[in-house]
Amino acid sequence: MLQGFARLLTNLLKKKELLSRDDLELPWRPLYEMLERILYSKTEHLGLNWFPNSVESVLKTLVKNCRPYFPDNATAEMLDEWRPLMCPFDVTMQKAITYFELFLPTTLPPELHHKGFKLWFDEFLGLWVSVQNLPQWEGHLVNIFARLATDNIGYIDWDPYVPKIFTRILRSLNLPVGSNQVLVPRFLTNAYDIGHAVMWITAMMGGPSKLVQKHLSGLFKSIASFYHPSNNGRWLNKLMKLLQRLPSSVVRRLHRERYKKTTWLTPVPDSHKLTDQDITDFVECIIQPVLLAMFSKTGSLEAAQALQNLALMRPELVIPPVLEKTYPALETLTEPHQLTATLSCVIGVARSLVSGSKSFPESPTHMLPLLMRALPGVDPNDFSKCMITFQFIATFSTLVPLVDCSSVLQEREDLTEVERELCSATAEFEDFVLQFMDRCFGLIESSTLEQTREETETEKMTHLESLVELGLSSTFSTILTQCSKEIFKVALEKVFNFAISNIFETRVAGRMVADMCRAAVKCCPEESLKLFVPHCCNVIAHLTLNDDVLRDEELDKELLWNLQLLSEITRVDGKKLLPYSEQLVKILQQTLHLTCKQGYILSCNLLHHLLRSTTLIYPTEYSSVPGGFDKPLSEYFPIKDWGKPGDLRSLNIQWHVPSAEETAFSFYLLDSFLQPELDKLAHYADTDLEMSRDDVQQSLTIVHNCLIGSGNILPPLKGEKVPHLVPSLVSLEELKLYTGVDYDLSRENYRETIARVTMKLLQYVLDHSEDDTKSLFLIIKIIGDLLHFQGSHKHEFDSRWKSFNLVKKSMENRLQGKKQHIRALLIDRVMLQHELRTLTVEGCEYKKVHQALIRDLLRLSTSSYSQVRNKAQHAFFAALGTYNFCCRDIIGALYCLLGNHSGVCLANLHDWYCIVQTWPAIVSSGLSKAMSLEKPSIVRLFDDLAEKIHWQYETIGLDFEVPEKCLEVAVQMEKLVYPHNDWTPLSPEEIQLGIQRQKERNVEASQNYENLVNKLLDSVDQRNLPWKFEHIGVGFLSLLLRDDRVLPVRAINFFVECLNHDALVVRKMAISAVAGILKQLKRPHRKVSICPFQISGVSQPSDIQAGDRPDNQWLHYESAGLPRTKQAWESCRFVEKTHWGYYTWPQNMEIYASAEQQPKLGRNRNELSEAEQVIYDHFSDAKFVEQLIKFLSLEDRKGKDKFNPRRFCLFKGLFRNFDDAFLPVLKPHLERLAVDSHESPQRCVAEIIAGLIRGSKHWTFEKVENLWKLLCPLLRTALSNITVETYNDWGTCIATSCESRDPRKLHWLFELLLESPLSGEGGSFVDACRLYVLQGGLAQQEWRVPELLHRLLKYLEPKLTQVYKNVRERIGSVLTYIFMIDVSLPNTAPTKSPHVHEFTSRILEKLNPLMEVDEEIQNHVMEENGVGDEDERTQGIKLLKTILKWLMASTGRAFSTAVTEQLQLLPLFFKIAPVENDNSYDELKRDSKMCLSLMSQGLLYPQQVPLVLQVLKQTSSSSSWHAKYTVLTYLQTMVFYNLFIFLNNEEAVNDIRWLVIKLLEDEQLEVREMAATTLSGLLQCHFLVIDDPMQTHFEQLCKRRLPKKRKRDLSTVVDTIPSADLVKRHAGVLGLSACILSSPYDVPTWMPQLLMDLSAHLNDPQPIEMTVKKTLSNFRRTHHDNWQEHKQQFTDDQLLVLTDLLVSPCYYA
Repeated sequence: MLQGFARLLTNLLKKKELLSRDDLELPWRPLYEMLERILYSKTEHLGLNWFPNSVESVLKTLVKNCRPYFPDNATAEMLDEWRPLMCPFDVTMQKAITYFELFLPTTLPPELHHKGFKLWFDEFLGLWVSVQNLPQWEGHLVNIFARLATDNIGYIDWDPYVPKIFTRILRSLNLPVGSNQVLVPRFLTNAYDIGHAVMWITAMMGGPSKLVQKHLSGLFKSIASFYHPSNNGRWLNKLMKLLQRLPSSVVRRLHRERYKKTTWLTPVPDSHKLTDQDITDFVECIIQPVLLAMFSKTGSLEAAQALQNLALMRPELVIPPVLEKTYPALETLTEPHQLTATLSCVIGVARSLVSGSKSFPESPTHMLPLLMRALPGVDPNDFSKCMITFQFIATFSTLVPLVDCSSVLQEREDLTEVERELCSATAEFEDFVLQFMDRCFGLIESSTLEQTREETETEKMTHLESLVELGLSSTFSTILTQCSKEIFKVALEKVFNFAISNIFETRVAGRMVADMCRAAVKCCPEESLKLFVPHCCNVIAHLTLNDDVLRDEELDKELLWNLQLLSEITRVDGKKLLPYSEQLVKILQQTLHLTCKQGYILSCNLLHHLLRSTTLIYPTEYSSVPGGFDKPLSEYFPIKDWGKPGDLRSLNIQWHVPSAEETAFSFYLLDSFLQPELDKLAHYADTDLEMSRDDVQQSLTIVHNCLIGSGNILPPLKGEKVPHLVPSLVSLEELKLYTGVDYDLSRENYRETIARVTMKLLQYVLDHSEDDTKSLFLIIKIIGDLLHFQGSHKHEFDSRWKSFNLVKKSMENRLQGKKQHIRALLIDRVMLQHELRTLTVEGCEYKKVHQALIRDLLRLSTSSYSQVRNKAQHAFFAALGTYNFCCRDIIGALYCLLGNHSGVCLANLHDWYCIVQTWPAIVSSGLSKAMSLEKPSIVRLFDDLAEKIHWQYETIGLDFEVPEKCLEVAVQMEKLVYPHNDWTPLSPEEIQLGIQRQKERNVEASQNYENLVNKLLDSVDQRNLPWKFEHIGVGFLSLLLRDDRVLPVRAINFFVECLNHDALVVRKMAISAVAGILKQLKRPHRKVSICPFQISGVSQPSDIQAGDRPDNQWLHYESAGLPRTKQAWESCRFVEKTHWGYYTWPQNMEIYASAEQQPKLGRNRNELSEAEQVIYDHFSDAKFVEQLIKFLSLEDRKGKDKFNPRRFCLFKGLFRNFDDAFLPVLKPHLERLAVDSHESPQRCVAEIIAGLIRGSKHWTFEKVENLWKLLCPLLRTALSNITVETYNDWGTCIATSCESRDPRKLHWLFELLLESPLSGEGGSFVDACRLYVLQGGLAQQEWRVPELLHRLLKYLEPKLTQVYKNVRERIGSVLTYIFMIDVSLPNTAPTKSPHVHEFTSRILEKLNPLMEVDEEIQNHVMEENGVGDEDERTQGIKLLKTILKWLMASTGRAFSTAVTEQLQLLPLFFKIAPVENDNSYDELKRDSKMCLSLMSQGLLYPQQVPLVLQVLKQTSSSSSWHAKYTVLTYLQTMVFYNLFIFLNNEEAVNDIRWLVIKLLEDEQLEVREMAATTLSGLLQCHFLVIDDPMQTHFEQLCKRRLPKKRKRDLSTVVDTIPSADLVKRHAGVLGLSACILSSPYDVPTWMPQLLMDLSAHLNDPQPIEMTVKKTLSNFRRTHHDNWQEHKQQFTDDQLLVLTDLLVSPCYYA
């Protein structure tokens, strides 16, 4: 019900232009409460509520559509409601931001902005700018901003944020940088949604400052090379999506600004509309990547869509480069992929190309050359090429009238240059059409059956062939539709001759030729029928003269071919067929009763098509201009109509409506051919007539073809209704849609006759020859069509609807909108609408005839032949879907379905009446005789059935009521609508009666519910029921738990006993069920409101400030004020939810009332309800509990078991509802399990303990204190026995116990955990585990335990020099959590928890000894802690290892990174990190390398940039070349990941440039080479530009003279250090090489000269020679593909030199 109303309201609000805010105001709270109840349901996970899967998206769409109508003050109310949830450490943050994204209204008019986004804009943007590491909710924030920007273009100044926005968008593309980079795993999952990022960019474009466009160009320049087809990776999809979405989004915005009707929504102010210059800039910046993406590995679809939109805006910039790529592709035979890619892109821009624009008038002249060159693509050997060519030719011929206008040149003088050119070109049209036909004939001849397969194979068309057939016929018919009369006549001649001069087999080639002929006949029926019909009729008449032919099994090929041809060409306008009616009837009389199956089926087709052509309503022409092209050229100039859209107002569709003669003819056909068959079949069924099986089939085929041919004029079945299916006060009559057909009721309704005969026949066939499956198939088809065939089939309609939408997409004009489609498309759409009306059957009238037919289908659905079953079930479910309420009628028969095989889920109707009958039947059927459980297919079937019910089940309401308000509104509406009609409003009595009925229905539903539960229990309790069915039964019962009704006591008893069932599956279901039952039995706890400001004694602050404030101080854990006595406990105010009070306080702060106001604890058995007694008795029974614990501590799947939340819920419920009643029974078990160190007992005890701690929420102080006296020793024992398998479970256990609990309630636990985590007892492993468990508990408490965090840090700091790796890693992780709370978010107070920078500065002091040392730091520490005191360095190295672990752990998790102090550690890491990739390195080196990689990807704030650069400069002047090398790798990643933040800071750019060029001249070869690589990368992403000073600098360096080689004495030592001059010269060569490699896919103007400069150094000494060779070979490799284009950039002399360099010299020269 809910979904139905939601969808209805969505449809009403969908067009928001029609209703303004003044017309309508909707409240937002009811929506929010509904979402909260359903999406964050407290009971769904316990199985008390089953919501349908689609409910979430339905509700979200509803909110989106209601959003514009929320009242003015809604924004403020929402902020008050959800701000308290914004605690960044808590999952509630995600929930709050999701709600904001969904609900915040952004379409308020400008005068209300102060009540709208201005209330939250700065706050949210500040949050977004300062947060790092992409937490889940950041993406939702981006979505809010994108929507805000789109709705308020021009009212928000985004400029200050642009660099940050683009940097983050670039980061979220996850592009790989550098060679050996480690991606932070978090980035992969939570990237922004590209669609929203695109919306945001588009909305910020335009306006006075061109900042966004500048950044957008920068973005595309920096990622352009990723689009090159040779690059591939998982990031590619995102990049392609970006390309596809951006242009379409800009087009949408342009449409809104220039073409859309103004509505009440805020218009874009003129100052911010996109100017023509803006559009040009945009197209120029994106066109290069799009052209690269045409040949991408993922296909050219995205590029084609992008080009389609770009060509609408700037055809002169888009079409020429596309054509430049297309012409060469059409010439090459060797690269078919290139051809398909370019053609699909040209199809995208086709409409812009043909229509020509002011700025690019000569574009239409390209069309004919393209068409002529595309013809060779019709190629039988390459399927994909063939299909794209068909699409290409069809697209262009739809857009252009193929009329030869060359004669106009003599007559008219007023033509423009382009028009003259076009006129002379159109003379080629005729040539084109004929050549195309020749190509098609070639294709057909090479795909005949004999050629393509052996005799033995199938005779059907393969899938590929049918696609080619479709492509061929649709293209050909498009061409002929658009032809002028003259061209058509020539084409018709040609087709006719081809068809009669050959004889084709009817399977493949024959179908194609017949299709071509049909296309010709359809275009001009009169002339074509004159040729074809007499010819075919004569041939057929001639061949069937002697009677032997009628009995031949195999017919003459010529006869078959002519029949096929005739049956296809009769699919034309019925009026034109009438003159030939006598000839056609003769043919039918001769051929309908051929013995050969192929023959009579073709003849039936002829009958079917004749009937359809004369009885249906359809358009008769589809040309692109109304009235066709046959006017004299002096009046009508076709070139003006190239690419012209159809006009919706004057479509002038020519319809075919059946005339009286046609109707008479069709009834004559039915009388002559259908009636005799029906009589024969009726006699056969009465056993008056013998017929062979083949004859029966033949008769049925004729009947079926008559039925589907004339379905349109046969009135629906009549008869009386089936009464009393559903009681209702409203009449359930059908609305009859008028579809243009007036039924002739004076004639016999053949539909009823067919129905009668078929039923009789079916009876007879089933009784006498059930194995005649082919006849049964036909009968099933006939019944299906009798029930709902009115002229078209649903599945045909669906596929046509799909293809219509595809064509519409590929040719639409999004810029101007307003349905500017081509005329043929518009006509198609009208036809589809007509068909949709004929398909609409409401099916309220469920009559006796229907009932009989459906029962027949049911009988067939249980036939013993699987194919018959399959087809009958399809028809059966189609029928069930059509008629309302008929399900209730059939339920009785379902027993037979279940005794047999039923495949689909009838058992899941949303109706108590049905379920009560079906479910017990399914379970009991396990006892029926028909069940052969040995057959695996039957077992599988029942599994599927049960699973399907589980999947589809939705909780069914028990009591519906109509609220008073609804009644009032309804009565008002009645008064408004019907004052003028003769309509009597409802009397109050009738209304009361309705309400009374509703109440009765509710009572009935509750009775049904109880009946169902009892029946299921009965059927599960039957003896010798197979186990499979018992499980299904238990499953059904567990679906019946609800949150508004407690289960009947008998069922509760059953489930509790199932906890100790033998079968594991049943035990699992019982655990969930009992947990659910305990939730049902939970007694409500009272809450009271409090004022947090009174408690803290602080007045309310004026502005919002998050974090630790005086007024939330009282929530903190302070050991001085812990409630250790009963009195303190009772006066202490416990706040369970962790997020309350961190950001702001909720409007109405509620906490639980004191103990005496809560439900009574410690009740004895008599005070319990009956349901509770059942549970109480079982759990007080020692034997039962012992058995249960035994089962719970068994292993389920070895090595896969984890802490099980279901069992935890079970125990939590027990201790919550019955407080400590069961502790005495459980205590011995707990003590036993805690000592046992095996995996399963430990897990079991962990689950129970977690349940105990959480279940004791409302216990009194004495009970809690006793509980901890029991638990503390248990936990100590368990934690000292911890093992590899169980430490995860204990972590989960403690974390679960602390979740949403006030820390002051659990002080026993925290004190226990903090005793001494690193005692060293039990070795390093136990230490690490203890820390892990402690971390689990503290992390749940977030910001409320600063004191504990300080204590822990103080304890850990001296122990940071740990030796054991696992302890070090764990300490690193714990430190991350300790400092997590120290966030630098906007308007957040400094935290009381430990601060990072104090800690870091303490660490730096200890690491000082390492900083001062110059030589490399080796890891020379012995692994065991040496006796005596070690020197500072060794200590320092140990400390450093732990610190590295901490930094690595926190880069991916913390909200803010890279504090200034941490940057001072960088030089140390640069020194240590290894240069080569080698896994044999020790931990220290590997970690520091990893750490650098992670830190370099961090997001920098603009104010941190100078600091980082300072550190890098300082390191680059150190003596260690390792450090310099590492600085360069760090720099590459850092710059790319913060590109626009650096670009926005000119000084930083210059610093980086200076740094890289300085390191080019380093004396260490490796550093020089790395610097060159870095430089080339920075140039490639356009961070630096190649300008004259840089070129001159490198050229100067290259000219350094080298020292002469002296003849040396052999005795002197050879000096290996290169001279300074060599280094400088090498630096120059490297610089040039970097410039050349920086543009791998094109040749800029400066490149040829640099290549020449470089080649001069080919014979220099090493290492220069090597560099030159490498550069040249790389240049050759990357430019090889498009060398033909690139050659143009060089002069002849340069080419000579290059060829010399690039071609390796011959050995034999």
